[in-house]
Amino acid sequence: MPLCDVRGVTVRFGGVTALDSISMELLEGEFVALIGPNGAGKTTLFNVLSGIQRPAAGDIIYRNQAINALDPSERARQGIGRTFQTPQAFGSLTVLDNLLLPGWLPRFGGVFTDLIPVPGAGRARRAARDRARGVAAVLGIEDTLDRYPGELSLGKRRLIELARALCTEPRLLLLDEPASGLDAAETGRFAELLLRVRDIFKLTLLLVEHDMQLVLGVADYLYVLNFGKLLAQGDPATVVSDPAVVAAYLGGDDAEAGAALPVGQGTRQTQGGAR
Repeated sequence: MPLCDVRGVTVRFGGVTALDSISMELLEGEFVALIGPNGAGKTTLFNVLSGIQRPAAGDIIYRNQAINALDPSERARQGIGRTFQTPQAFGSLTVLDNLLLPGWLPRFGGVFTDLIPVPGAGRARRAARDRARGVAAVLGIEDTLDRYPGELSLGKRRLIELARALCTEPRLLLLDEPASGLDAAETGRFAELLLRVRDIFKLTLLLVEHDMQLVLGVADYLYVLNFGKLLAQGDPATVVSDPAVVAAYLGGDDAEAGAALPVGQGTRQTQGGAR
């Protein structure tokens, strides 16, 4: 069974259909990429998965249970984490404090645990601190923990965004254009880091990204949206050579460049072979 199963999801904004009966599967431990031109519906689908947007039709099945009625905080507690295209760190808090917030506040009711003894709160705070430092070490940002996000480069702030999402202990992590603004060298290192993060934290990842070098370097499976409809799906090498995908999104130069790039770590299999 898939970790997350999107079944016929439709989203409308007035007379505009942003998503039109979209279905997709995210398998356990898989790295899936979602691509398409601007306005294709990618962010809308992320908003549906994370609970920000309710669909007009369709269902989100996560760990064999429908979660349409769950709000974003409840989905986070169930193991659905997310990053945003624009880093959302709290500028008045140190990096460490930013990483601590998701680790224990949702479980123990906030600042009152500092005033009133709550069973388990101290243990949770210590566990959150240990996890934050461990995540920071994996991402290579342990030297930034006592600094403020505004003092750091865009690349470091993107790592803080990723670290904070990891501190929620997700099973499914949604990555919204995490390489935006990075140069080619930074993007290459970031691709290697994402694969390491997937393996260390045993995650299923869904990536929205325009940088095809990053997409083809990490993705096991690829979905393509165009005007709110599912245009193509399959293993990355096959999808990027699909004439419809080339015409709608990639263009000749990008398609030729993509053919020379390494592709992800595996191909989804069913009883009938690769999907």
